[in-house]
Amino acid sequence: MAPKIYLETTIISYLAARPSKDLITAAHQQVTRDWWQNRRGDFDLFSSQLVIQESSAGDAAVAQKRLQLLSDISLVQVNVDCVSLARALVERGPIPEKAAVDALHIAIATVHGMDYLLTWNCKHIANAEMQTAVNRICRSTGYEPPVICTPEELSGD
Repeated sequence: MAPKIYLETTIISYLAARPSKDLITAAHQQVTRDWWQNRRGDFDLFSSQLVIQESSAGDAAVAQKRLQLLSDISLVQVNVDCVSLARALVERGPIPEKAAVDALHIAIATVHGMDYLLTWNCKHIANAEMQTAVNRICRSTGYEPPVICTPEELSGD
């Protein structure tokens, strides 16, 4: 069985976006495209209705492109356990209230037993300074957290 990946919204957004003029963002976009082309077949990909909702926002043409990218991705449910864990990550952990949606992405991936959570959100999700507390809270509630990483970290090189 292939490892399971939860795709957070930033991955889909980077794939669908026009090339950025910001060098770092443009590099992240290219790394994401390379990962999508060369590595995604090595994993079972999952997302959630939360990603669908976030991907639907903004410019209609770009939103349609994001939704097309998600059309073949299996969705996991956002359930009571996900909401409860997300609440714990905010109330007991390092995730600030203003980033409660980011806590929900972590919780969804964790509750559904994902091996990886793939994201470019390095402020509140792929944040090494927060990871110890996130892992501790996930484990204290009976879940093994996924490895949270960027496509660059999962490039196989």
